[in-house]
Amino acid sequence: MRHYEQGFFRPSNPKKYVGDVNNIVYRSGWERVAFKFCDQEASIVAWSSEELVIPYMSPVDGKAHRYFTDLRLWVRGADGKTKQFVIEIKPMDQVKKPRKTAKKKESTYLAECSTWFVNQAKWTAAKEWCKKNNAEFLIWTEKQLFPEQQTIKYKQPKKKA
Repeated sequence: MRHYEQGFFRPSNPKKYVGDVNNIVYRSGWERVAFKFCDQEASIVAWSSEELVIPYMSPVDGKAHRYFTDLRLWVRGADGKTKQFVIEIKPMDQVKKPRKTAKKKESTYLAECSTWFVNQAKWTAAKEWCKKNNAEFLIWTEKQLFPEQQTIKYKQPKKKA
């Protein structure tokens, strides 16, 4: 069983938040980091979390569901124009299609596949919503949230004999 850091976020710039400023809930430490960035980043003129709800059809149960997006941002570019973004926050390993390995239990693999298919349906619906609403859908992983922790993978050239 995984335990995630959860709590209420109190922004330093509450006027930037679109929605109920007293009910900003982060469901992971990664979301807390993203919220702090949104609150502090000058180019982000407004933001919200779980305020935008997009309907989607689950391929797992065939039923309609609601996707509460992690973030919605309005960012002012260098040209002075504001652009809207819908952001999903996920670990990189959940962004990639699951792979069956010899060590992985069948039940684990099937659960990962189920999650993958549902996420794909959510993200497809989000992309469609963005297309209709002049926005862009992005997925933030550890690469975006923790760039200082990313290491450059460098292979030493083979020495000639």
